[in-house]
Amino acid sequence: MSQESLENFGAYRLAMELFDLVVDDTGNIQKDARTYRLIAQQVASADSICSNIEEGHGRETTRDYTHFLVMARGSARETRGRYVRMKHWLSSEIIADRTKRCDAILGILSKTIFSLRKRAEATGPRAEGKLPPSRAPQAPPAPTPRAPQAPPPSTPPSRAPQAAPL
Repeated sequence: MSQESLENFGAYRLAMELFDLVVDDTGNIQKDARTYRLIAQQVASADSICSNIEEGHGRETTRDYTHFLVMARGSARETRGRYVRMKHWLSSEIIADRTKRCDAILGILSKTIFSLRKRAEATGPRAEGKLPPSRAPQAPPAPTPRAPQAPPPSTPPSRAPQAAPL
């Protein structure tokens, strides 16, 4: 997929904007030692939304792309949840705006994931690039009946030379 198609993907555009807002928001509260870990995690999870969309966009199969969109959705949920927990340091207006932005990203990602999975189901594994054109799926071979086998002898034959009968 092209860079242009990535930049036109709504969830990606919103995630890039959200990342910039996270950096601004956390820069305003970094003086409080209690927020150091929260800030690091919030910046990382917001970055992860963008990074997973980018990585998935570069993959060759719809299945791989979908996997990375699912990861991006998890990071968006994490970012949203942490904003709610940061109510002690951020204004309610900021929290409301940022959670709304996260919800928009989550909505786009969820709809896209659903659509991609439906398309994959409808087209089967060949659309995923997993089967070469010359190898169509075949039914497994029918089991071949086995010939009955004689039971093993109860005593093994002796290897010692036998005496000639008299």
